[in-house]
Amino acid sequence: MEYRTLGQTDLRVSVVGLGTMTWGEQNSQAEAFEQLDYAVEQGVNFIDTAEMYPVPPTAETCGKTEQYLGEWLHRHGRRDQLVIASKVAGPADWLPYLRDGNLRLNRAHMTQALDDSLRRLQTDYIDLYQLHWPERTTNYFGDLGYRHNHREQPTPIEETLGVLAEFVKAGKVRTIGLSNETPWGIMRFLQMAEQLGLPRVVSVQNPYSLLNRTFEIGCSEISHREHVGLLAYSPLAFGVLTGKYLDGQQPADARLTRFTRFSRYSGPVAAEVTDKYVALAKDHRLDPAQMALAYVHNRQFVTSTLIGATTMPQLTSNIASIDIKLTEGVLAEIEQIHRQRPNPCP
Repeated sequence: MEYRTLGQTDLRVSVVGLGTMTWGEQNSQAEAFEQLDYAVEQGVNFIDTAEMYPVPPTAETCGKTEQYLGEWLHRHGRRDQLVIASKVAGPADWLPYLRDGNLRLNRAHMTQALDDSLRRLQTDYIDLYQLHWPERTTNYFGDLGYRHNHREQPTPIEETLGVLAEFVKAGKVRTIGLSNETPWGIMRFLQMAEQLGLPRVVSVQNPYSLLNRTFEIGCSEISHREHVGLLAYSPLAFGVLTGKYLDGQQPADARLTRFTRFSRYSGPVAAEVTDKYVALAKDHRLDPAQMALAYVHNRQFVTSTLIGATTMPQLTSNIASIDIKLTEGVLAEIEQIHRQRPNPCP
């Protein structure tokens, strides 16, 4: 395993991080434990979760993912060997059961969210606490165009950052990060931290894959210059880059077969581009999923690639991608495909 420094901290995280959002929906607690046992044995020390997981979220399953991880931590006693990340949800009309549905990134809501997460995780601190998405209206979750809402009154960023600073001072949180954030948002948090003497964000968790490289357009320079590394989620575009959905295939129990809400990954252009990436991998005797992951691992602005798996064969293959080094020839062909059809799944 390889490790990289999380922002300007002394925390070193595995380049392959373990995503958990299937636990409690597609994976049982026993399966989650099996994934954790294997991943940690392979050197994975970075585990990412969220208060609203699993996904798709429901009132019945909300919080189960953290509960599973907490029970594993309680049984194994390896808390100090791992870097645990979680997230507080922002406003969402599709989460009416979470904190009474009126989700705000203010002291009252964030304190409740953090305390609930700590209880479920059976720990007294979280290494990286992230804002799952902004409270303000902006373009994320596949929406590229920004449309300003002059009527809204979101919690000021400096107020949210001040609450996070209180968590750090109290020892409940070690470092803070963002997720599904824009260049303006990242820079605003950094500006407020500098002006007010508050903690800096150390990471941003946004989607990044061969089918979605929009992070490069405005955020990657910030990652480099401000030491706010990318925690890349959906590096396989919800499994599309494995090639298993090509030619109209709908594998039983696969995520896009079961949950049609993730349709942005399954359009005709995505299939066309995926077919080219899969063919490229096979031409070079590479596993398509491992090639896609290896590409993400080796981007200079990436701190960790968050993999997710529902089966152990998927997990073992995904973790093994850390040993794949792509040749200059493969990288050049990837760039050619990208130039022809950039970002079909933003």
